[in-house]
Amino acid sequence: MHADDHAHPTPAASAPRWARYVACGDSFTEGLWDAPDGRQAPQRGWADQLASHLSRRRVAAGLAPLEYANLAVRGRLMGPILREQVPAALELQPDLVSIIGGGNDILRPAVDVDRLAAELEAVVARVRATGADVLLGTGFDTRQSPLVKATRARVGVYNADIWSIARRHGAYVLDAWGMRSLLDWRMWSEDRIHMTTDGHARVAQAALVGLGQPPERADWDDPLAPAPPVPRLDRARADARWFREHAYPWATRRLRGHSSGDLRMPKRPVPLPVE
Repeated sequence: MHADDHAHPTPAASAPRWARYVACGDSFTEGLWDAPDGRQAPQRGWADQLASHLSRRRVAAGLAPLEYANLAVRGRLMGPILREQVPAALELQPDLVSIIGGGNDILRPAVDVDRLAAELEAVVARVRATGADVLLGTGFDTRQSPLVKATRARVGVYNADIWSIARRHGAYVLDAWGMRSLLDWRMWSEDRIHMTTDGHARVAQAALVGLGQPPERADWDDPLAPAPPVPRLDRARADARWFREHAYPWATRRLRGHSSGDLRMPKRPVPLPVE
């Protein structure tokens, strides 16, 4: 939602005013999840789906399709997002930019969340000075995650900063922390960090709501029906497989100073009409 609904009334359901949208961020915005065959590959993530929703509404109102670029790359820390992706985004002259990141930074115990927020705010101010709108995003509530729940306090502080930055600069906010549906592990892929197809679809709806647009799914944030209990042995086997296939390789990359996004390029670097 917008940080100041009184200053910016909710847009009508007709045509979104944005004509060119550029997404910046990490694997969340790239659209990463674990594919069924075990490959990590960019799918149609939430930002891609948001662009489709906005474009379809523009076309229905007789306007040109939305032009969309996605500069996000998996594994990116906030520094490279702000120093590299956002300036590249501004060169594309967008009227809407999403800047969502920080999760990879917050996984590091030595992160300075206040500094992270200050750096983000400076860049948000720079983007807003061009006249473009900005969509920020809160971090997820990690209370259910055995891997990253220790970061919950840091995420909470960072989220408070996000809302304050949005209020001060007239930005919009995708409230991922508030999504009840994302507390269900069926919304998350086998690596327990990236979302499933349904998870991305629901976040795209949250992004619409955050931009003051009506969602296309009435159930976008409804909790899932209770899942049948998983036998303890099956849970133990799943945990062992997760550690072997995901946690250990991730920790090894960290120790070696490598990232899953090393040498990768943005998947959609040029704004193209969304069909």
